[in-house]
Amino acid sequence: MKALVCGKGGSGKSTVAALLAKSMARRGYRVLVVDSDESNYGLHRQLGMELPGSLMDYFGGKKMMMEKMRRSFTEGEQVQLFDQNWTLAEIPAEARTEKDGIKLLTIGKIHDFGEGCACPMGALSKKFLDNLQVGEKEIVIVDTEAGIEHFGRGVEAGCDAILAVLDPSYESLLLSKKIAEISEKIGKPLYFVLNRVDEERKTAMLEFLDEKRVAATIPETKEIFRAGLAGEEFDFSMEEVEGLADLLME
Repeated sequence: MKALVCGKGGSGKSTVAALLAKSMARRGYRVLVVDSDESNYGLHRQLGMELPGSLMDYFGGKKMMMEKMRRSFTEGEQVQLFDQNWTLAEIPAEARTEKDGIKLLTIGKIHDFGEGCACPMGALSKKFLDNLQVGEKEIVIVDTEAGIEHFGRGVEAGCDAILAVLDPSYESLLLSKKIAEISEKIGKPLYFVLNRVDEERKTAMLEFLDEKRVAATIPETKEIFRAGLAGEEFDFSMEEVEGLADLLME
């Protein structure tokens, strides 16, 4: 399975992705976490890893990718990157790091002032996920950038399920409607993960959501807060995340 985690900025996408990856690894799955958020520099710390080199650099860097994209727009030239399908085992070592059964792949990051938009990262994310083959007892968890630009780039086409992380805010509830609308159009199953909520907040949010799509409710805990603030590994399990892992296994 390839599961894509999305939501508005600050909703807790990376937290959910990291906790879910840990849960699946403990169950004996080979896990690949794809960091496709060019602006987030914390996911690797939540997984207890060092930030790896990027897939963008493996393919020659952002300038090369932008030139390929320019030629595709102006001259109709196809952007060719993969000459064969990759498996998890064939992901190049230069673009990943690994710990406790979890591989982390970074698509690319914004590093410098004036280097240009993140369009090449989005294009590379789509091509990579379309090309990647996933075997038995393997799962790919994609941590996306904030918002819904990845839908516009078609990244979801290479995934099997969408997890939308919602915090208790009007912006999240509003975004959930658009995500549901697009997911239905492209025929991808969508599940909501309510993050940083208690029973009162959950009840209030369910007035705006389809309860059948709510797959997990994650409370706000001191354990997550302290580890996240300190940039420490999420070396613990949560009952609510285990339930989400059960759903994906089914």
